[in-house]
Amino acid sequence: MTSMKQAALHELNAVVAVAEHRSFRKAAAALGMSPSTLSHSISALETRMGVRLFNRTTRSVAPSEACEQFLAEVKPALDRIEQAIAGVSALRDTPSGTIRINTSEGAAQMVLAPIVLEFVAKYPEMQVDLVTNGRLVDIVAEGFDLGIRQVEHLPLDMVAVPCTPPIRFVVVGAREYFGRCPAPLVPADLHDHQCIRTRLPSGALYRWEFERDGVAETIEPAGQLTFDDYHLMIRAAELGAGLAWVSEWSVRTALDEGRLVQVLDDWSPALPGLSVYYPGHRHLTAGMRAFLDVVRHSLSCSGLPFGEVAAIAAKF
Repeated sequence: MTSMKQAALHELNAVVAVAEHRSFRKAAAALGMSPSTLSHSISALETRMGVRLFNRTTRSVAPSEACEQFLAEVKPALDRIEQAIAGVSALRDTPSGTIRINTSEGAAQMVLAPIVLEFVAKYPEMQVDLVTNGRLVDIVAEGFDLGIRQVEHLPLDMVAVPCTPPIRFVVVGAREYFGRCPAPLVPADLHDHQCIRTRLPSGALYRWEFERDGVAETIEPAGQLTFDDYHLMIRAAELGAGLAWVSEWSVRTALDEGRLVQVLDDWSPALPGLSVYYPGHRHLTAGMRAFLDVVRHSLSCSGLPFGEVAAIAAKF
């Protein structure tokens, strides 16, 4: 009887996952099983119930009417079971389990040492599964516990916890380049320069944003090179191919070592930093709460005066 109950619960979670993801492949990835095993579980439940739960084609998977009615009754009960398990797990002295986090490659680089590595060192029974995407994904639909992005890009129903100080984007170029071309003094001068452009995941070109004394200016840069990877942009700038507009954090070493020179400094304001975010309705596991504690501690140790840290946190 126990094994039958465990199998039934496993199958119910499988139905919910497939219904949410509308894909056996994505649902299987979220559940940590193979698509064939997931398909077998669904088929076995359909056979016992005597109804078809999903309408399948070669291109899509959609819940049937019977499945929609079934989920309306079952999903709330499964949510209560998950909350009960999480509540008991929270009583553990040491958090354990896996946290799945989605972020961008650049953001992952920024939070790796001060947050992620600090977290796994402090909590040896925890695991972090960090996935990078250039595009902003639906962390709920994709099966992630947390995301890390700039707060300005987040849906309004997310709870955001700041995890880095503000970020400055700066214009940089090699000394070799400035030996051939005079340094720009105002953003409009960039129209006379070779600019290394950024291609966003959406396919659009990123516009360079500047501000000084309350005056904002946006430039659509022109140039022969367009990349969707900031490593390539920085490398091309170091080789004298043109000017790049990148985060100051990503080129700090190159600036300190003289491989790059920063220009238009007084036109480069600080922008909101990165935030860890999660859905407001999600129950936080002990591991997620421990991760957020590390995030807050990291920000407090970032070198900002306490008042500035408090001001950043108060915005969210």
